[in-house]
Amino acid sequence: MLTPMRWNTEGTLDLIDQRLLPWEETWVRCRSVEDAARAIRDMVVRGAPAIGITAGYGMALAAQDLVRLQLQEDDEESLRGGVSTRSQKHMETMFAAYRELVDSRPTAVNLEWAAQIQLEKASELVSEDGSAADIFAALLREAERIHEEDIRCNREIGRHGAELLREGDRILTHCNAGALATGGYGTALGVIRFAHDAEMKVQAVATETRPYLQGARLTTWELARDGIPVRLIADSAAAYMMSRGRIDAVVVGADRVAANGDVANKIGTYALALAAADNSVPFYVAIPTSTLDWETPNGAGIAIEQRKPEEVTHFCETRIAPDMIEAENYAFDITPAHLITGIITEYGVVEPPFEQNFEKVIGRPREGG
Repeated sequence: MLTPMRWNTEGTLDLIDQRLLPWEETWVRCRSVEDAARAIRDMVVRGAPAIGITAGYGMALAAQDLVRLQLQEDDEESLRGGVSTRSQKHMETMFAAYRELVDSRPTAVNLEWAAQIQLEKASELVSEDGSAADIFAALLREAERIHEEDIRCNREIGRHGAELLREGDRILTHCNAGALATGGYGTALGVIRFAHDAEMKVQAVATETRPYLQGARLTTWELARDGIPVRLIADSAAAYMMSRGRIDAVVVGADRVAANGDVANKIGTYALALAAADNSVPFYVAIPTSTLDWETPNGAGIAIEQRKPEEVTHFCETRIAPDMIEAENYAFDITPAHLITGIITEYGVVEPPFEQNFEKVIGRPREGG
């Protein structure tokens, strides 16, 4: 099964470098929490669930550093400091790692969700006078659990989402919400993958997803690799194809969903939702419940990341805009809840009004969530 990350037996985190796909399959090795945060910030790994899992492993890398630090400091001076001094150093290190990861990208809620779980687990063990080795072992187990749980949730999302489709449906998707954006399997692409495996003869239609081309580079590569039929279109062609009856459903992922159902997803999602509404095409959002931000009432409270303007003015390091032109590069937009037909979760499909129906379908967040 394709997965964008793996824990190495040497005690490092390996990430497939998504900046180089589809031309080259190269893995980046993360030996520290700083390496993991840089990989998130620089888009080596991307997709809300995937960067959440990476944050979980990143906190484990920080805890692994505690083991090395304790071995170095276990001399007469550190012994005179006592357990309380050591515990304080442990928590200072873990909180610094938490901040390093959370500050790497602002929009996806999964990142902070996973890092917070790990910080709380470290704090609990420190309060019980746990050793550095105990903290590292517990955080690595938790990171692996988060990874495995994400894959399980993706499969359930795929199963629930496929029930919304008909045989032969042409499903438009935006950006990449597949195995590369998760622990494996995918959210939006998980729906398509499940329907394909059930021999429903569905076809994916992928937008190129300017300016970073996640659809053209990643979604098409991933689906073709798995033998799932896919066509690539320009972002600007999507509304026309809907108007001509050539799209039967839209399924996208999300980086954060507010309590009222407003969705933050890759820039251009809002325009697709407007086109879908105008052409009576159902518009679905596929997410694990870790992407739900229960504390943010609506989309107005979601921070929207702005990335380097060079991603717009350049293509593969070649400038495509005149030298004097400035650019704005919003990575995400907000799709209002009233444009969304349903939100597909591992617990089932939530229909509008979302604020009331989240509670009915999902309940409150699970332990650790």
